[in-house]
Amino acid sequence: MNNKYMMYAPMAVFGITAFFLFQYFSADNSETAFRDNIVPELIGFCLEGFFWIGLLSYFQKTREMQRKNELWLSLRGSLRSFLSYLDIGFLEDNAEPSSSTALENDPAIIQQLIEKLDRQTLDLESLQMLKRTCLYSLPLVRDLVPVAAQLSATHMRWWIAISDDMRRIGHANDRDSIEKQVMLLLKNIQEFDGMSY
Repeated sequence: MNNKYMMYAPMAVFGITAFFLFQYFSADNSETAFRDNIVPELIGFCLEGFFWIGLLSYFQKTREMQRKNELWLSLRGSLRSFLSYLDIGFLEDNAEPSSSTALENDPAIIQQLIEKLDRQTLDLESLQMLKRTCLYSLPLVRDLVPVAAQLSATHMRWWIAISDDMRRIGHANDRDSIEKQVMLLLKNIQEFDGMSY
């Protein structure tokens, strides 16, 4: 928030200064060289400063949003294998699996998987694949904690919770434990997806 104020403070200074200079120039005063020659140039300078700083601030904010979006995509992309195997585990006959793009980018996929987990039971082969995938993906997910921290401290905390859920799934030994942890993992991913950055 402080950075936001620091970004817009120069714009406010230039804008207010230009306004008061214009008021001074428009006032019914006696003609002077300063008022007729210098003040219009100062108004022009303030307006140029206002628009240039605004334009630079816009580009800076846009680049920052793009960078954060790339960080978010790299985090969610690390969960694609797990979500893909879970999605395949729930597939009905002749149904098509969700696309990789949807698994990585679409938060609605998580809600769909939560609803399926509530209604359906995974077979043993799917449970084994989820365990293996969690153990395989866990080092990468843990390594991405600093990346999540670049989004915010709250993002980092949810990401740590996600990595802990994956660890528990990888070490669970019975169906109930695995399904319980999968549900917790999905809900933590949903919370992570719901945060702005």
